[in-house]
Amino acid sequence: MEHVLSPATLAELRRPRPYPAVSVLTPTHRREPYNAQDQVRLRNVVAEAKRQLEADPAVSRDRRTEVARHLDRALSEIDLAHTEDGLVIFAAPGEHQVWSLARSVPERVVLSDTFLTRNLVSAQTAGRPFWVLSLAADRVTLWNGGVDRVTEARVGGFPLTRRVENFDPERQQRIGDLPSAFREERTRQFLRETDTALSSVLRDHRRRLYVTGEPAALSLLDEVGSAAKGAVHVPHGGLAHGTPEAVWQAMRPVIEAETLRSTDAVSRALETARGRREFAAGVDELWQSARVGRVRLLAVEENYRVTVRDAGDHLILAESGDLDSREDIVDEIVEQCLETGADVRFVPDGALGEADGIAGVLRY
Repeated sequence: MEHVLSPATLAELRRPRPYPAVSVLTPTHRREPYNAQDQVRLRNVVAEAKRQLEADPAVSRDRRTEVARHLDRALSEIDLAHTEDGLVIFAAPGEHQVWSLARSVPERVVLSDTFLTRNLVSAQTAGRPFWVLSLAADRVTLWNGGVDRVTEARVGGFPLTRRVENFDPERQQRIGDLPSAFREERTRQFLRETDTALSSVLRDHRRRLYVTGEPAALSLLDEVGSAAKGAVHVPHGGLAHGTPEAVWQAMRPVIEAETLRSTDAVSRALETARGRREFAAGVDELWQSARVGRVRLLAVEENYRVTVRDAGDHLILAESGDLDSREDIVDEIVEQCLETGADVRFVPDGALGEADGIAGVLRY
């Protein structure tokens, strides 16, 4: 299953395909007892996709058979023991993909000539993705971080390792001699290679970067390279050989402090916008402003969802399952704002007060 959405990947997903490009979305659950229903629900929504293929006169028999085969292959690749909050299956002639999302999605099937990407974009933004680069003299590990966990990232050649003669990191930690390993020319070269690999990753997957390691390691990386300039230094050794849980526990207070600062900054920006008459709130007003590129800053509470129906010049509240209802309008607004260069921030539930879950600063 796919997790990391890069600009290049997004562009590839958005390119036109031979009809039908099928997008299948379903919410999933991380924990019992709720995840017991996921298997049945997933099979039902895939069956609905096949039913729509069967009923569509624009889909030839051969093409229907091929796309259905890719839906079955995608279904067989899903491990529900490791799902998050939503699943998206893309299937088209000659291809299929499965995406696991850390944000719920509405259950739906869409047949078009492009894949439906807005839920992926919103989930990626809501997840506040970041990188953690953990340094040691014999190993550099890259971690993929989100709102509540990190996982090891095996991209760009990471993890990088080298054999160090007579090197015992546990002994050096005990006797306090670890910094000496970072005075060797071979270690300098190793971190130069790290800088090159990191540059490649950041070029394709730009996001906030944290670097962990002994102070001497942090200093040496800045001295020999440039890719980590501007990164947040976290002076904590041992994480290059650590577990995801150990890395997360070391990073958690840093991430929580930064989230608090970001939320405070958003609140100040919204308050200033009120005084300048540049403030907007509510899904209807922001949907209209987003469509014409007026939104400069969009703030969304993390679990804010609302179902609406398009009445032409405005949105009206609707019930889930109503005819023509749109359950992912918030994700649509998020994607539209990002497309027009807005800064999109997800904030804790309740942080926007009377703004009803979504608010923004307008450009004019």
